[in-house]
Amino acid sequence: MKFVLQIWRQANADAPGRFVDYEIDDVSSVMSFLEMIDMLNEKLTERGDDPVAFDSDCREGICGMCSMVIDGQPHGPVPGTTTCQLYMRHFKDGARITVEPWRSTSFPLVRDLVVDRSAFDRIMQAGGYVTVHSGPKPDPNALPIEPEVSEESLDAACCIGCGACVAACPNGAAMLYTSAKVSHLALLPQGQPERYERVQKMVEQMEAEGFGSCRNYAECEAACPKEISIRFIGRMNRDYLRATLIEPINRRGRMDSQ
Repeated sequence: MKFVLQIWRQANADAPGRFVDYEIDDVSSVMSFLEMIDMLNEKLTERGDDPVAFDSDCREGICGMCSMVIDGQPHGPVPGTTTCQLYMRHFKDGARITVEPWRSTSFPLVRDLVVDRSAFDRIMQAGGYVTVHSGPKPDPNALPIEPEVSEESLDAACCIGCGACVAACPNGAAMLYTSAKVSHLALLPQGQPERYERVQKMVEQMEAEGFGSCRNYAECEAACPKEISIRFIGRMNRDYLRATLIEPINRRGRMDSQ
């Protein structure tokens, strides 16, 4: 197979960037998209050119590092797929493919296709820790959880923090990511002690990072490689409303009664 790759090249955040065309042939249909980029980089290195900088780690659809906008879609044209699991057979032979980084003010560009997504780490850190003792493994029946609740919590926990939701959102919102991280603990008994304090801190940190507001476009859900539902955003909004309006009153009432 043969392709023309139109790739965004930019030396650093302050340097001007531009699209550069690269022709690549002898591409196997069973290659992943990242393997094809590896092949291109080998050719560039052999002729003394700078290879294309991009992020990758596990290449098993788990780590969320492979952040590329391919033909205008985060992670490419196949739904529920990360870039590392996107194969060249999904493209027509001879196709012209555009590759660029996530575009978001809160994800500043580092180089070429690499962006700084540490804003997600700071949102997670703002959530703090869980005080429930996690010592020896408890008896499976000691803490009963309805199957539907545990399944929904696991659905939220599938978020790999890749940032495709931000890249797809017209407003650059991080609501799907934050709501998934909030919900997978809020649904379980172990997450209850800090439930409302956690959601308030994480939402406030998300806003401090400069992410846009959610307008229910649902582009985030469509682009999410783990197909996480936007219903978690509604759950987070309800918890945040309670955290800022009801819980302060409850806490003040408990203090007054002491």
